[in-house]
Amino acid sequence: MKRVLVTGASGFLGKYIISELTRLNFNFDTLGRDSTSTISADISKTIPVLSQEYDLVIHAAGKAHSIPTNDKEREEFYNINYYGTENLLSALVHKPQFIVFISTVSVYGLDSGYNISEDVELLATDAYGKSKIKAEEAIREWGKNHGVIVTILRLPLLLGATPQGNLKSMIHALERGYYFNIGKGNAQKSMVCAYDVAVFIPSIMKIGGTYNLTDGYHPTFYELSEKITEFLGLKKPISIPYYFALFGAYIGDIIQIITGRRLPLNKRQLIKLTKPLTFNDKKARTCGWNPKEVISHPAYWLEK
Repeated sequence: MKRVLVTGASGFLGKYIISELTRLNFNFDTLGRDSTSTISADISKTIPVLSQEYDLVIHAAGKAHSIPTNDKEREEFYNINYYGTENLLSALVHKPQFIVFISTVSVYGLDSGYNISEDVELLATDAYGKSKIKAEEAIREWGKNHGVIVTILRLPLLLGATPQGNLKSMIHALERGYYFNIGKGNAQKSMVCAYDVAVFIPSIMKIGGTYNLTDGYHPTFYELSEKITEFLGLKKPISIPYYFALFGAYIGDIIQIITGRRLPLNKRQLIKLTKPLTFNDKKARTCGWNPKEVISHPAYWLEK
């Protein structure tokens, strides 16, 4: 491997990718908006100048972890996730052998379901999922036209040091004592350690294809809350009956309709908290994917 280009290197997953490339003694450049990047450019707004030839491009830059409330915020998802991808591809005058794109299970557009595989129809209706679908399509077409091996990794909840998104919110709520499980808290959710994803990239890039990546265990909310409180020495959360939460969700929807303000609990959020959402990673396992069970290795995602 002569040289690698990484976008999103300063992001949550990007830091793990850089660590793995360093461990393997790969030469790499980073492309991003921050001043620490080897190549400083905002690919959501411009086509960067790439004079170097790369064997591998890892496109991990993207926008996530927020819910748009207006057209401008929705447009930002497309600018970063889709147009940013198009601008990166346009910049690659010297075609690499391989390109790896970090996508998301949000492309399926599902709030619940068991064992969802890669061949399920992509039904996302939100800006995040739809912008990632368009980016996937653009990369596949580009790879086909230029003879580049394309790998797309669809990730669920991603865990690692200083976790982001929903897990970050859950940990903060547990620390402050206002998190509660609904019913038995037995809804399973797929998740995966960022470290395992980074380690998998150098081998899967040579094969290509589209893959769901999970830890294969899919812990429940109850198991997660138990592990977090045990590891951090916190008080265990209480559980509330489902019908209490359902009433609160209806109130949340009514307030949102009247005021336009989104509350932490509404009917859609209640579905996410009480219904399973798991993904099938058997395809990746036939290619050497062998991750750690998240629930058995809390130090990987709870140490600060």
